[in-house]
Amino acid sequence: MSELPTVYAIDFGTSNSLLAAASPERVFDPVPLDLDASDPTILRSILCFPDAGGVFVGAEALRQFIEHGAEARLLRSIKHHLGSRSFRGTIIRGRLVSAEELVASLLRHMRLRADAHFGTEVRRALLGRPVHFDGEDDAFAEGRLRKAAELAGFEEVHFLPEPVAAARAFGAAAEREELALIGDFGGGTSDFTVLRIGAARALERGDVLAVGGVAVAGDALDASLMRSQVSRHFGAEVQYRAPFGANVLRMPQGIVQHLCSPAHLSILQRRDIASFLADVRRWALSEEDRRRMDQLKTLVEDTQGFQLFEAIERAKRVLSTRKGSEIVFSYPGIEVHEPVTRAGFEDASRREVDAILGCLDETVRAAGVEPADIGVVCCTGGTAKVPRIAAEIRRRLPAARMEQFKGFHSVVEGLAREAREVARGRSLR
Repeated sequence: MSELPTVYAIDFGTSNSLLAAASPERVFDPVPLDLDASDPTILRSILCFPDAGGVFVGAEALRQFIEHGAEARLLRSIKHHLGSRSFRGTIIRGRLVSAEELVASLLRHMRLRADAHFGTEVRRALLGRPVHFDGEDDAFAEGRLRKAAELAGFEEVHFLPEPVAAARAFGAAAEREELALIGDFGGGTSDFTVLRIGAARALERGDVLAVGGVAVAGDALDASLMRSQVSRHFGAEVQYRAPFGANVLRMPQGIVQHLCSPAHLSILQRRDIASFLADVRRWALSEEDRRRMDQLKTLVEDTQGFQLFEAIERAKRVLSTRKGSEIVFSYPGIEVHEPVTRAGFEDASRREVDAILGCLDETVRAAGVEPADIGVVCCTGGTAKVPRIAAEIRRRLPAARMEQFKGFHSVVEGLAREAREVARGRSLR
């Protein structure tokens, strides 16, 4: 039996990334990519570019950002940008760095760390991909991800939908023949698979009855809390009057949308937008609005968006088990202490949750089965624990047992099983 892999299985996620591997003979466990993380096999999908040079990922990216303060760029949720033709890249150290190059930086670190772990070089990769990328052009997004993998040093690149990979991992442990629904809730997308599973038999092409997905997940729920509870602390409701103008104006919705997006907040650093925000600050009608615009300026210039959304996500997690929480964020020049309730969160996120549940309904319909026929539901990702989502899944699928995948590893373990088939020269797709 070979002790060296020939194909890497990569779960490149909006929030976290993992890598496992396979050879024709075996599947290898997920690789420890970040020794500074609480779980070394989980690499946070964040990048830090200090002005002094270099690029850092994961826990080291956070440490470097703290050490360098405002003299560094911290980027998160870069997967969001793959499907957007309007996002050509971002300026780093005076150069436009494309979306493909940003993703390649992360994938390259993953490949090199895995190569060091195994003591070999692997140039073949199977990457998971959402059913539908966030953005207007799905094929364009996959092409960008392929280019990023090639820039990272992979010479042969394959793709498998992430919910199909999760289904492979779950089906491998099935104890009985039944219909299953797999829900894969990430940071950027929520994906579903309806399939037949059977005890001790491999998943076959015809077992997958339907796959569906929507570009709404954890980040979108964080954004709903930002929009409803926090954005006003940063000028989202500012009132101002331009010189010689008679009308009282409010912050443009396009600016507010960028402010409320973990992936797009950095766009407010653009020179033209920064100049406009400075004008709004001068023209604000109240001292309180000027103070809030000052908080926005500090948030953007000191690139504190990552830390702010971390505070929002912490409060969101608390709301999964309690009826109230508080969003607390303190930084020189910024103070936010905002109480939040589960009821308020559910109201603010109604549109996003309805989109997720609508995708679930459509996937079941596309499978050509009745909801009552589904015997088991297995979900992965923290968004599945949001009380309204969990309750609605139970209501829609009353006969199904509810199971939870272990941690963050279901997709990468399923990808590794499929990577073994790729190594053998065949695959499910």
